[in-house]
Amino acid sequence: MVDLDSGHLLQRQDVPSPYFAEGLTNWGSTLIQLTWKSHIAFVYDRFSFRQLRTLRYSGEGWGLTQDGKHLILSDGSDTLRFLNPETFQEVRRITVTDAGKPVRQLNELEYIHGEIYANVWFSNKIARISPRTGRVLGWIDLSTVVSRAGVRNTDAVLNGIAYDAQHDRLFVTGKLWPKLFEIKVVSSSKNKLKSE
Repeated sequence: MVDLDSGHLLQRQDVPSPYFAEGLTNWGSTLIQLTWKSHIAFVYDRFSFRQLRTLRYSGEGWGLTQDGKHLILSDGSDTLRFLNPETFQEVRRITVTDAGKPVRQLNELEYIHGEIYANVWFSNKIARISPRTGRVLGWIDLSTVVSRAGVRNTDAVLNGIAYDAQHDRLFVTGKLWPKLFEIKVVSSSKNKLKSE
């Protein structure tokens, strides 16, 4: 946990080797964190970060969010799975499409105002997805934010989305980025959004 104003680290929980930590979301008084290829999710106490238990799932773990009823998991494909938060059993799934074509490499997820926001791995875009149909409702172009991140490493890609519902604030960051950006999404044309 990092203080947004100062950037100081307040609390930390390391994931033991050989696990590679990926998507993380809150659920009630817990935090649930995916691992990339180990098929294990860690469940932590939200306040102390003490590990409470583990859950198993199939496939890779890339991004994780929740809609108040289900956890929503991405695995790098064009499919998002809705899971029971207690058992991690799949309840349903959607295929994400834009103009009828599958959108693959879905990575980091966030549930915002009834839509699923998903960044597409190795792109500067976030898809706004209908959780009912899987159809892309629009795109957020973060090219200007990526250029302002000041990183030159080709692996330093956009892959972090966080939403503060209490204050209606949206944050983005990336792999190896030294900065976190608070952005405001504005309409630039029909079905296309950009960030400020």
